[in-house]
Amino acid sequence: MARGSRRQDEPRRRNRDRHGRGLRGPLYPATLPAARSRAERFDALVIEALEPLEARWRTELTQLDVAVDDVPDVQVEGEDGVVEDGSVPLARLLPAATDNRARIVLYRRPLEARAKDGADLADLVHDVLVEQIANYLGLDPDVIDEG
Repeated sequence: MARGSRRQDEPRRRNRDRHGRGLRGPLYPATLPAARSRAERFDALVIEALEPLEARWRTELTQLDVAVDDVPDVQVEGEDGVVEDGSVPLARLLPAATDNRARIVLYRRPLEARAKDGADLADLVHDVLVEQIANYLGLDPDVIDEG
C-alpha cells in the first residue's frame, strides 16, 4: 500500500492532528496569571499605576477617562498633549469635546518597546500617567506624584 493511502473500509480519525499526537490544550489553566495575554497584563499594570493617583485626585479626575491602544494613529504635526520618545507617541491627552469626556490614551506597544523589563515598564507607565494627569490639571508633575 502506498504511503498516505488508506483502505476504503478504514475509518478516518478526526480526533488527531496530522502528526497523530492529538489535539493540544491550553498550556496554562485560565486561572493562572501566566495565561493572561500581554495586553491583559498591560491593562492590569495601567490600573495598578492609576489607582493611587485616582485615590488622591478623585474629585479633579471625575471627568477624565484612561484608555489603552496598541499603537498610535497617524501623527499630525504640532498636536498638544502628546508624550513622545523620539517621533513615536507614548501617550496622548484628548481634551473634552461636547460629546466626549477628556481622555488619556496610553500606547501599549511603544511603551513596552522602551522598557527593559516588567519593573521598568511599571515605572514608565506611572511616569507617563503622572505627566498626562499633570497636563490635564495644569499642574507640575511633581505635585501630582507627591505623597
